[in-house]
Amino acid sequence: MTKCLYIETVGCQMNLLDSELVVASLRHRGYKLVDRAIKADVILFNTCSVREHAEEKIYSALGRLKYIKRQNPQKIIGVLGCMAQNHQNNVFQRAPYVDLVVGPGQLHQIPDLLDEVSKGPPQRLEVSLDRKGFAKTEIEQSFETYDPLRTPEMRSSPHQAFVRIQIGCDKFCTYCIVPKVRGPEQCRSPQAILAEARQLASEGCREITLLGQTVNSYRYQRGATTTRLSDLLLHLSDIDGIERLKFVTSHPCDMTDDLLQVVGSLRKCSHYLHIPAQSGSNDILKRMKRGYTVEQYREMLSRIRQYIPDATITSDFIVGYSGETEADFVLTKELVEECRFKNSFIFKYSERPGTKGALHHVDDVSEPVKKQRNNELLDIQNTISYEDNQLRIGRQYEVLVEGPSKNADKHNLPGSLVQLTGRTMWDHIVVFEGDRRLIGQILPVTIYEANAFTLFGEVKTEHVGPEVYQLSS
Repeated sequence: MTKCLYIETVGCQMNLLDSELVVASLRHRGYKLVDRAIKADVILFNTCSVREHAEEKIYSALGRLKYIKRQNPQKIIGVLGCMAQNHQNNVFQRAPYVDLVVGPGQLHQIPDLLDEVSKGPPQRLEVSLDRKGFAKTEIEQSFETYDPLRTPEMRSSPHQAFVRIQIGCDKFCTYCIVPKVRGPEQCRSPQAILAEARQLASEGCREITLLGQTVNSYRYQRGATTTRLSDLLLHLSDIDGIERLKFVTSHPCDMTDDLLQVVGSLRKCSHYLHIPAQSGSNDILKRMKRGYTVEQYREMLSRIRQYIPDATITSDFIVGYSGETEADFVLTKELVEECRFKNSFIFKYSERPGTKGALHHVDDVSEPVKKQRNNELLDIQNTISYEDNQLRIGRQYEVLVEGPSKNADKHNLPGSLVQLTGRTMWDHIVVFEGDRRLIGQILPVTIYEANAFTLFGEVKTEHVGPEVYQLSS
């Protein structure tokens, strides 16, 4: 009998990849993916612990399942990922009807764990070792990377894929829970990464995004040979079929000249870099233990412009961190206005138990002040994004067509036309009308309208055969 699976994912691209791989492994065991929890025999939540709101969202979702579980005790409910590693048995205490708590280092065990849980109690907890009190090799082994080779039908997009090149983090920024829940920094071998990329290319994948917690710190040592991210990009660019290469998320301290030179010189490398600044105040950066000053961040941006003059850069900012004064916040606003980021992800500081920030720094900025600063910085960034996107009207960009847009169903277009969406080599989102058969192609699209978040364009196609579309000039 086929079992039905529902999975809900919160958090970063790493979590999206983890969920994709979990679904793939369960499909191999005969599970069918469904779109509502009530239809499922197994309900899984892949979670995030970076902010309190993300955790409370999961607990709220679990609370709504309490009565469903009471009426259908045979249903299996599982909590996976960072929150599982962070809260461990506390998940069972807050939601005693949960059957399974599995950390990110144990995701490969899920098919077998579900088989065991289906046979009856007890509840199962599978997490990695704490980073204190154990040998480094033991801790690393307990945070096992999970990267089985996939089949095309298991990916959310046949033309795009995430490829993990690194797990864990050793930066220990004072606000961040990631080193605790994702473990020590460990890099996959270039041989494994290239094998996965070649398989993806053979299955029709055209764009690969390399993932790591601080992806540009990638270094794999084997004997006397060291492979850096720049070396890895060079090898990946030689793979036929792969047309675009991206990587996220970068740390300012690891943005080396060799990497920038490669990104600027390789045709396949996207000229888009995500490099969180977090604050424009040196005092706050020091309290955050970011490892650089605002002046060093600016110098890094200058080197980027030297090697990649047309690069688009996005950033992250935390407002309301412990001790942030109005003067500190003004410096952050000035940095955003000066750098004119393509986009910035702006968050109110959320104290995370278990971090150095929670231990040593008082969360002394009030919630109303955090909210006001968040909205003010967001308004500044949105204005910059809008102004910069207006400059793109009339230009033509090569766009990788990803699929129907989120609002495609709201547009009643004639014939086989549908509203499609794609991205440029600079990671701009472009929406335009076209035939579904254009999905997966790279097409020139001319921009005629823009807002702060999206470019709207037009591509003209000329029908020349039953299955072939040719672009007209």
